[in-house]
Amino acid sequence: MFKTIEELIHRCENENKAIYEIMLEQEMQVTGVPANEIYAGMSHHFQTMENAIEQGLDGVSSVTGLTGGDAVLIRKYLESGQALSGPILLDAVSKAVATNEVNAAMGKICATPTAGSAGVVPGVLFAIRHRFNPTPKEMLNFLLTAGAFGFVIANNASISGAAGGCQAEVGAAAAMAAAATVEMAGGTPQQSAEAFAICMKNMLGLVCDPVAGLVEVPCVKRNAAGASNAIVSADMALAGVSSRIPADEVVGAMYRIGQTMPSALRETGRGGLAGTPTGQRLKQQIFGD
Repeated sequence: MFKTIEELIHRCENENKAIYEIMLEQEMQVTGVPANEIYAGMSHHFQTMENAIEQGLDGVSSVTGLTGGDAVLIRKYLESGQALSGPILLDAVSKAVATNEVNAAMGKICATPTAGSAGVVPGVLFAIRHRFNPTPKEMLNFLLTAGAFGFVIANNASISGAAGGCQAEVGAAAAMAAAATVEMAGGTPQQSAEAFAICMKNMLGLVCDPVAGLVEVPCVKRNAAGASNAIVSADMALAGVSSRIPADEVVGAMYRIGQTMPSALRETGRGGLAGTPTGQRLKQQIFGD
């Protein structure tokens, strides 16, 4: 079994295997479930992701009215041909937002790795598939690769906003998506690790400050930022850019930052944006005194 990114990459290079293959082997070893059953379960989760994107792009609204409809606006803007961002990046953003708007509207999503960050990985995956035309199995392999890096984060730091701030949720999801994107693009395992590190570094210190304690504001838009960060980080790694700080050390830094972050900035809905005058007004508007 691998416990660190260094161990994961070492195994890939020594055994001449892709990251998803190592992750699949580990999943089989830990669960005792054969590969075909693992893929079957993942296919179910994959379908949940696709359904959420489609639902969000059709337009949804949360009960509170704080979120909803932004994915549709972004999609229309993308189709107008006036967008400043490239089509793949903005497509990923629209799909990430769509997924999290469905989550805010109490729809069904697949936590990747959490509900609050559920839009990043599928947003990126369903956007880049138009570039690489992967087979259904290759799309599931993308999720295995993302899961391998998520496994390391979960076991060496945290994927909980309450424990480590939003850097542990959207930050983790973005880094996972960046690494998996590199592999789908034909990059090396080491380049996946570089993309992961670059992406995670960009989100260190990100606080978790949900307005009124709800996973809506600023969570939905942070998924958009996470998706774009993932794609840019993947491009940097594929261009040959490396992180001066190794991936595992970045994970360690994220953990320590989370440990020193005030509780008001860790999902309590008391600090940050939640503590602004408008944030407090919205909380009172929704829940009363």
